[in-house]
Amino acid sequence: MKFGIMAPYQLGPVEDGDYAAEFGRLAEELGFESIWAVDHVVMCPDYTSTYPYDPSGRTPFHEDVVQPDPLIWLGWVAASTQRIKLATGILILPLRNPVVLAKTVASLDRLSGGRVLLGVGVGWVREEAEAAGTDFASRGRRCDEAIEAMRALWCEPISSYEGDHFRFEKVVSRPKPLSSQGVPIIVGGHSRAAARRAGRLGDGIYPLGLTGSKLDDLLALMRASAEESGRDPAAIEVTCMTNLDPAVANTYLKQGVDRLLISAPTGDLGEMRKVLETFRRDVMEPLGG
Repeated sequence: MKFGIMAPYQLGPVEDGDYAAEFGRLAEELGFESIWAVDHVVMCPDYTSTYPYDPSGRTPFHEDVVQPDPLIWLGWVAASTQRIKLATGILILPLRNPVVLAKTVASLDRLSGGRVLLGVGVGWVREEAEAAGTDFASRGRRCDEAIEAMRALWCEPISSYEGDHFRFEKVVSRPKPLSSQGVPIIVGGHSRAAARRAGRLGDGIYPLGLTGSKLDDLLALMRASAEESGRDPAAIEVTCMTNLDPAVANTYLKQGVDRLLISAPTGDLGEMRKVLETFRRDVMEPLGG
């Protein structure tokens, strides 16, 4: 099993370059496979949208949380590390132009030696979409098209694409990602639409907030969607969040989860080292991480 760690938003000064670099080096030293950066372009204090991952309907992030652009932040971390994967968890894809984003992601992937994992989702904050000048209602279809358009730009020497929302003909985007298959795309979300999207288009799925039979049901839907699309469902990696409890990690392993993410337990890097060393000994090493 692989293990990833989320950046310590609201706990530490993630916008400080020295802190971010040291956090990246610590995660790499302790054997984490990947480091994950979240995404909100703006926070909307008076939002009426429903946060889908908590029964309260409210996000755990307060309005003043510091959230650097995830790709720029990961690029900074990349320069201070050598092996750890650089993941977005989750980039709100419909807020971006896929032609511009494809160039940015491919550039980071090449500069880092092929270490990027692009986690994407449709977003849940209508107010944020409106502030960015995008249409919230069509975000699902635009997300699908953006994935297809980026794959065309990454994998075709001369690229063309035509959809309802994005189109281009005979353009060249370089650099290409290090892999000829492009950058792996992990589809985030716990909805049936996200599961079907992952099956059709994703290299992975990140079903936020699901456990037990609900997770089993969503993964079954993802695998059925993959088979319907002529794809191998076993090739689609499953990523889930966990806590520091070894029993929880073992349960996820039995459900076919390939990667577990934990949140940084504290913003103090000295204390973080102590907690993560224990987690490595009690959970990561027994499970092959």
